[in-house]
Amino acid sequence: MKIAVLGVGQMGYLLGRRLCEAGHTVHAWNRTRLKADQLAPFGATIHAEATDAVRTADIVICLLENGPAVNEVLFVGQVAQALKAEALVIDFSSIQPSEARDHAARLSALGISHLDAPMSGGTLGAEQGTLAIMVGGKPAAFSRAEAIFQVFGRATHVGPHGAGQLAKLANQMIVGITIGAVAEALLLCEKGGAKMAKVKEAISGGFADSRILQVHGQRMVERDFAPYGRMSIQHNDLRNALATAKEIGFDAPVTEMFEKLYRDGIEHGLGDLDQSALFVELASRNGINGVKDLL
Repeated sequence: MKIAVLGVGQMGYLLGRRLCEAGHTVHAWNRTRLKADQLAPFGATIHAEATDAVRTADIVICLLENGPAVNEVLFVGQVAQALKAEALVIDFSSIQPSEARDHAARLSALGISHLDAPMSGGTLGAEQGTLAIMVGGKPAAFSRAEAIFQVFGRATHVGPHGAGQLAKLANQMIVGITIGAVAEALLLCEKGGAKMAKVKEAISGGFADSRILQVHGQRMVERDFAPYGRMSIQHNDLRNALATAKEIGFDAPVTEMFEKLYRDGIEHGLGDLDQSALFVELASRNGINGVKDLL
């Protein structure tokens, strides 16, 4: 298929590369062209304008920072008007459900199909093709996109437009809150005199075990906060969750607490680190020395 990739950051690069390697014809655009140029060695055609990247595309993949960025590219930047009839837009960006529904309606008025398809699994999942993809939209559009989803991982159709974003918010609430629980528990043990690595080993396999404990907990043990998934992105997801909760009249006190913790960490200079760096924010609050020295 002819596929346009709009947004070539960390995830855009990895997914674009997988598409090229799977034999698809890829046209790529990024606001900063140097990032898009990374896909050229894999066979992608790089464009200076997003409208040029999408003109012949059967499927357009968006991997942009947030809802306003998607709106800016699709509608203000005239990409929607440049799409050929019956093209399919798959928005992998993490945005608010209400934004996804709005984008779908505006594209439908132009004869363009839309799926909101946020992902979980980070750069590791993108590299390995093991992403969990939560998809909202019409079943026919989902069926049409399944071959593309299979290049990236496992996709589940969870409901109408916006439902994919709701599922992603649920995912990120669980991830963000669990990272905090793991960080706080390991720091309690360290301050009390136990060895963090041994505590993690001891509770592995029990009810407290999880992928968060194994992956992010290990990063905390090793003080490895390289940005696999940035604090700033996790914070944005929690903000979106709270905005959606307010919109539908849902009280989310646990998410509110963790949104503030991540916000505090970002204000203290941790925004570009991995989301597991919430550990650093909590360590600092508890006067545990040596953590920031290792960043």
